[in-house]
Amino acid sequence: MSLTDRTKASDVSLNTDLYELTMAQGFWESGLAEDRACFNVFFRENPFGGGYAVACGMGQIADLVENFVFEREDIDYLAGIDAPGGGRMFKPEFLDFLSTFRMDVTIHAVPEGDLVFPREPMVRVEGPIIACQLLETALLNLVNFQTLVATKTARIVHAAQGHPVSDFGLRRAQGPDGGLAVARASYIAGASSTSNVLAGKIYGIPVFGTHAHSWVMAFPSELEAFRAFAKSSPKNCVLLLDTYDVHQGIRNAITVAKEMEAAGERLAAIRIDSGDLARLSKETRKAFDEAGLPYVKISVSNDLEEYTIQSLFAQGAPIDSFGVGTKLATCDPQPSLGGVYKLSAMRPAGSGEWVPTIKLSEQMYKRTIPGIQHVLRFCDPAGSPAGDMILDDAYDTGDHSLSVDILDPVTTYDMSGLEAHELLECVVVDGARAKEPDSIEVAKERCRESLMRLDPSYKRFLNPQAYPVGMERGLADLRQRLARAEHAGSGRARL
Repeated sequence: MSLTDRTKASDVSLNTDLYELTMAQGFWESGLAEDRACFNVFFRENPFGGGYAVACGMGQIADLVENFVFEREDIDYLAGIDAPGGGRMFKPEFLDFLSTFRMDVTIHAVPEGDLVFPREPMVRVEGPIIACQLLETALLNLVNFQTLVATKTARIVHAAQGHPVSDFGLRRAQGPDGGLAVARASYIAGASSTSNVLAGKIYGIPVFGTHAHSWVMAFPSELEAFRAFAKSSPKNCVLLLDTYDVHQGIRNAITVAKEMEAAGERLAAIRIDSGDLARLSKETRKAFDEAGLPYVKISVSNDLEEYTIQSLFAQGAPIDSFGVGTKLATCDPQPSLGGVYKLSAMRPAGSGEWVPTIKLSEQMYKRTIPGIQHVLRFCDPAGSPAGDMILDDAYDTGDHSLSVDILDPVTTYDMSGLEAHELLECVVVDGARAKEPDSIEVAKERCRESLMRLDPSYKRFLNPQAYPVGMERGLADLRQRLARAEHAGSGRARL
């Protein structure tokens, strides 16, 4: 199988865990396929020990839904899967159902680039339970990784203090799809460019790159390599100094920079990819300034992340831009967001009454929130987010002045006097896009503005303040009643 064989848009229907399909067959056979369901995507803890996450991937949800079809070759593959106990895993009648299946769901999601916090829904999916279930894995795959990458990038960009950050992570990313997701999410979260040319073509992201150590090693001397590159790319000339010795590299780069000046061109920058970046950048800046070349910028790379960049500036390093690769693309040290997809309400086919559901656990932090949830974000007079409230219109008391903490019902948050707006927006209605998704530039600007308005106490790396996320009083009471009813009996509690 070639790479292109597996990248058709419609391949999303099989980009799933097997149990989604076995459950779908069970719902179909049990007569529940048309019962309505509501699921929510959320995470339980902020990534990287931080105070926020950046929502990402939502701009591709409509494409996912509209392309979710089972083509003939998909049906043929499923028909050939054997069950462990013998016979075929899927019944021919169920496969006939899949052959005409369409993803008839309605989806609300946080706008891409906005900020999200633990336990509140990032995405809400409503529709026939069989459709909602089939969508789970592909949807989580879409938003989990991009939200994680966007959050990591936002932290790195924050540490860079306004200096450009370029995504250099393609060669260390989790395959071609992972590389594209990294480029897209990192750009939304504030990266200035990417080295990934395919991402540039697909998403319109600025691309950046010059030469590697192999370029220098291919010539008899470093000076000849620098001269050849300056001749070949005079308008995109960044020279890599550390192939052999940085100090000799500085001298050779100054020589070439002077030669470029004489030819009416300018050396744009130099890059350092190893060694003591703080010390070497200071020595480089001093040498270029003394040579009358203050316009030559200094770029660094080499396993950078937010803490390293923060340390470099704390040491007074005169660095102008950063190429961040491995630790951005792999989201070091946290490889997964841990986002989950949980059922929160059911409605029998033909009935107008939603029945809230709850998942309990011996681990209190895994107890879910029931109902058709939406989120109000409260902001202070300056427009800074002050707290979020999860509510269900069917159980709303109308008093939004106080919200109840999700883990500790004794703790409440005062929201009185604050302006609120709905966080989730409709992106899909009955299986079709509600509107065209925001452009990647709009999402990027939304992220920039959202982070600018967020109080610094939530953005600091060490012991960030916990952002208030609570439930409206009526929803909190519903959750308590459902939990008591479930503890008292078994099966779904009905109120």
